[in-house]
Amino acid sequence: MLEASQRAAVRGPTFIRLLARLTDADVPSPRQSLSDRLSQWIDWNHAVALSTALDSPPSVDPFAEPAPATAMEEDCARVRAALSRAIAEDPAFDPGARRGGARASDGAEETPPEFLFFRQRYLALQQSMETGVGHLRSRLRDQLADRSAELARLAAVDAVMERALGRRERRLLAAAPTLLAPHFERLRLAAQGHCTDTSATSPAPASAEAAPRAPDAWLDAFRRDMRNLLLAELDVRLQPAEGLLAALRTHPLG
Repeated sequence: MLEASQRAAVRGPTFIRLLARLTDADVPSPRQSLSDRLSQWIDWNHAVALSTALDSPPSVDPFAEPAPATAMEEDCARVRAALSRAIAEDPAFDPGARRGGARASDGAEETPPEFLFFRQRYLALQQSMETGVGHLRSRLRDQLADRSAELARLAAVDAVMERALGRRERRLLAAAPTLLAPHFERLRLAAQGHCTDTSATSPAPASAEAAPRAPDAWLDAFRRDMRNLLLAELDVRLQPAEGLLAALRTHPLG
C-alpha cells in the first residue's frame, strides 16, 4: 500500500489520470515540450501542407450563408449527447449481456463475459466516437471557412493537423482497452479469492474502496471503470471541436 500511495500523481486530462489509476503503468512526466514532440510527429509532407495553410491567402465564399454560432453549439451538444448515450446503452454495460453481447435466455445459466468481449465493445465505441467527432469537426471547419479569411486559415490549419496526427492518435487510443485487461483480471481473481492482498502490487479499483463481495460486483465495478474511461476519452476527442466552436463564438454573425 505504501508503494502504491507513493506513486507520483499523474497530471493531465481526466482520461490520462483515470487510465493511470486503473493500470500498473508508471507514467513519467514528459521530458520534452509539446512543440518538440510535434516536430517529431509531423513528417515533412504534413509540414509543407501546414506551411501552405499558414502562408497562403485563404478564400472565403462571399455568397456563403454560415449558420449562427448557437446552431453549431447545439450541433456539438447533440453529438456529445448521442455519443454519451451510445456508451451508456452499449451491451458492454448491460448486466444481462453474455460474452457475445446477447442476453441470456430465461432460466439459462449466465456465463460471465470474458475480457475479449469488453475489448471488442470498447474498440467499436472508439470507432463511433472517431466517426461522430470527425464529422462534427468537419462541419465546424466549414462554418469557420465561411466567416472570415482569418477563420478560414484556422480551419485549414486544423484540417492539416487532423490528417497529420490522426494516425498516431488512433494508435495511442487503441491501446486503452488493452491496458484495461490487467485491471479486469485483478478484479476477477480478487472476487474468486485467488488474491489475498492486491493492494501491495496494484492500485485499488477506482470505483470501490473495498474489494466487491457480491458474485457479480467485481464485474459491475469493471463496467463502471470502463464506462467512465470511455466518457473521459470522449472529452479528449471533443477538445479540437470545442476549440473550433470557441473561435466561432468570437466572430458572431451580424
